Amino acid sequence: MSQEKLAFLREEYMNLEAAGLNWKLRTLQGNSAPHCVVDGKRVIMLCSNNYLNLTNHPKLKEAAKRAIDTHGVGSGSVRPIAGNMDLHLELEKKLAEFKHAEAALVYSTGFAANAGLIPQLAGEGDFILSDELNHGSIIDGVRLSRAEKGIYKHCDVRDLERVLSEIRGKYRRILVISDGVFSMDGDIAPFDEIAKVASEHGAITYVDDAHGDGVLGENGRGIASHFRIEGKIDVEMGTFSKAFGVVGGYVSGSEDLRRFAFNKSRTWLLSASHPPPVAAACIAALDVVENEPTHLENLWKNTRYFKKELKRMGFDVGNSGTPITPVIVGESVIAQQMSAMLYDEGVFALPIVFPMVARDRARIRTIMNAGHTSADLDTALAAFEKIGCKLNVL
Repeated sequence: MSQEKLAFLREEYMNLEAAGLNWKLRTLQGNSAPHCVVDGKRVIMLCSNNYLNLTNHPKLKEAAKRAIDTHGVGSGSVRPIAGNMDLHLELEKKLAEFKHAEAALVYSTGFAANAGLIPQLAGEGDFILSDELNHGSIIDGVRLSRAEKGIYKHCDVRDLERVLSEIRGKYRRILVISDGVFSMDGDIAPFDEIAKVASEHGAITYVDDAHGDGVLGENGRGIASHFRIEGKIDVEMGTFSKAFGVVGGYVSGSEDLRRFAFNKSRTWLLSASHPPPVAAACIAALDVVENEPTHLENLWKNTRYFKKELKRMGFDVGNSGTPITPVIVGESVIAQQMSAMLYDEGVFALPIVFPMVARDRARIRTIMNAGHTSADLDTALAAFEKIGCKLNVL
């Protein structure tokens, strides 16, 4: 009987497999670094979010080891009960200083921050206006709310203003929400204009800056610093799992926002707090980003070179303005073939296919790392050119 009830699990997976839409998991054997071992093969890593190559930084590893000795390997509780450790408070203080904000609150993940806070900021009688290409965690957070929902065209401030004008005065609160850097295309939301238009219409602004943290702005302070609008975005959400090389989500803004969030977000209230070594490594990561600028400089040097060479070869890299550079090939099957052929050449870069992107916009999404050498990039570029010609992409 149990097998009959769950027969749909196999059926749905088989349908995904037949359509070529199922994920085939590869195994990273060892650390995440510019050179990795994946499924027994040594490869150049081109699909990790480890932008600044901090996952193996000695200061982060040493901080984590010390915290194990002083605080153990777990907090033992959620923060509202018995899991609110001095390390968590130290991290939030340092994070607020880094973001030039009044306060910050750390969540277990970035997904937890979006899923837990968005539904509390807007509910029945409110309206949420979201960019059409926002991340799935934003979409889920919006769906969990009881607010009415609208979508504006991707990065189109005129369309945003049109919708805001149409709904003005009809709702208790309006929340405008967007990614800062869009993870599939690497383009940057025009948040200077978004913040201005939203302010003129009395709307709250919320940015998911997961891919801007550590990458954009002065010392990697993110999109608000990039556009010089610090203090003009009401809610900044980000993560420690990408450029900072660890794991965890956060929101930064006013002290009122912090107190509201830790009293209202069930994903914060009901999730165990960060293990001490994780919190300590996050503190160390912020210190490294602030005091060792060469990581960010190398990241952008690699990004500029890699983009320039891909364009010179004739690849379509879209509108990327960040270290996320899509190599758009069109059909999903072509992207899957290219990824497999790149792996054979010692380059690990995964395909992104429908429904994550439009059916005719499948791509290999590449992400630069501060630790890549010029030789790494030239090897990867040669593989792209060779395979692009074989598959008639070039």
